[in-house]
Amino acid sequence: MLVTRFDPFPFIETERLHLTKLEDKHAGRLHEMRTNPEVMRYLQRSRPGSMEDTLENIRNNQELIQKQDGISWVVELKGENLLAGVIGYWRMKKEYMRPEIGYLLLPQYWGKGIMSEAIRAIIRYGFEQMNAHTIEADINPENDASAKILERHGFVREGLFRENVFFEGEFSDSAIYSLLKRDWKNN
Repeated sequence: MLVTRFDPFPFIETERLHLTKLEDKHAGRLHEMRTNPEVMRYLQRSRPGSMEDTLENIRNNQELIQKQDGISWVVELKGENLLAGVIGYWRMKKEYMRPEIGYLLLPQYWGKGIMSEAIRAIIRYGFEQMNAHTIEADINPENDASAKILERHGFVREGLFRENVFFEGEFSDSAIYSLLKRDWKNN
């Protein structure tokens, strides 16, 4: 079974990063990221209209952790102590031992290997601490950057769901990627 007990919160440290708990103090940078058209270009999710909406998003993330239905981390560069992005497991298919990874990064941090480093750490956590069998990613198939980073980390495109998402009056497709634990161990 998927292990989803996150108390105490699992702080993760990598060579350049701290992956920490999402808290109210991160609201300003989270709001900046979630209202940035470049960042949200391929996400079919509502943008926060106000800072209160962003604080509600933080509370929802904290509730997911308490219910053991998801977990997210703030991505911070060591010494900077500012939100550069977020990463986590947004959906948990506990019976299948299959969490779904998701991530966002502010544009000033793009192309620096930051998200790649965070993904590596979260994959390790998913397989070693959560006992995941498979890690899934559901992305917009037009998001080439996301597809490339997943593929660099061993994810394989499983399929395409045609027009399965309806957002702001339009349908869009989803590309599903996965990484099996046995394939990760062989990397």
